[in-house]
This record gives sequence, C-alpha cells and structure tokens, in this order.
Amino acid sequence: MWTLSTSTGSGYHHGDLRAALLDSALALLDTEGPGELSLRAVARHAGVSPNAPYRHYRDKEALLAALATRGFTELGERLAGVAPGEHPDAEVIAMACAAVDYALDHPGVYRLMFGQACSSHPDTIAASDAAIAIVAERIAVVAEPERRKPLRVGLWALVHGLSTLLLDEQLGTPTRAEADALVETVVRTMLGAGPERPDGGSPAG
Repeated sequence: MWTLSTSTGSGYHHGDLRAALLDSALALLDTEGPGELSLRAVARHAGVSPNAPYRHYRDKEALLAALATRGFTELGERLAGVAPGEHPDAEVIAMACAAVDYALDHPGVYRLMFGQACSSHPDTIAASDAAIAIVAERIAVVAEPERRKPLRVGLWALVHGLSTLLLDEQLGTPTRAEADALVETVVRTMLGAGPERPDGGSPAG
C-alpha cells in the first residue's frame, strides 16, 4: 500500500489513485510546464508517498502520455457534445470553437497533446484518432468525398494554429467571446460560407 505524505498537496486520502495523480500532474503542468514535472513532485502535490505513482506510471514519460491521452479524450467529448445544427456549416464552426475553448481552458495539457514527447504513445494516438474521427464524421455531411480529407486537415491545422496564437497572445488578449467570434469568422471564411451565420445573423464581436 502507498502511504500518505505529510506535504500539503491535494490531500489524496482514498479512491482512485490514478485519477488523483493525473489531477495533480495537470495542476503542476499548467503552472510549471512539462520540463519541471516529475513523479516525485506529483506525489508530493497529491499527498502520497514518493513511490506511489510508480504503481501506475513507470516513468515521467508514461505520466505525460497519460495526460495527453486524457486531453484528447476530453477534447473528443467536447466535440461530440456539439449539438447538431440545422445548417452543416454551423455545426463545423461550433466544433472549431469548442476545440479552441478547450485549448484556452487547459493550456498546459493542450501544448502537451501536440508535443513530440507523446506523439508516438499508442494510447495517445488512439485518443487523438478518435477525436479526429468525430470531426471527419461531421465534415462528411458538409463536403463532397474528394474534399473531405483536405478540409479536415485544413480545419484541424486552422484550429490548432488559432489556439496556439491565442495561447501565445500573438492575437492580443481577446475575451473568450471575442476569441469565439474570431474563430467563427476565420472558419466561415475557410468554408466559403460568407460573413454571416446560417440563421442570417452576424458573427458576434
């Protein structure tokens, strides 16, 4: 059994140790970045013994991969949670906004998800593929077969680029509503859907 440490971390006492460790790692990732993350630091933050993390993660790389996998899983859940719209373009735009919102909500894990350190882990690849499949399914409703792959790749690249620019404050420091409006306008332009929403309104902003 693991033993509780006397440090003042998240105070883990019972339940799912794996989830508690991931929660602590996520908190440290957002404040210190992956370079400073260690299993010992995660154990201290979670309030467990230094050896406890090794019950689930053989090393730091395994922990980072688990974080990235959870990130892609949560991103996929957000994408899947976008309600079907009356107009296909509106649905794709809403998914793009949801993806950027996830990046802004979880900057540390988002950067990790697309970092080279986790790009080859099987679980991370599977979770990433599942998220992309959700986008591909919605795009299949919008585009002809020959346009689906380039549109999916273009949309994914566009969303990732916008997320990175916003996180790096290369586009200023917009409010969340302003960021959503920017994403909507850019994606609508890429789709060739024009400057107005399908319902006839104008983009927010």
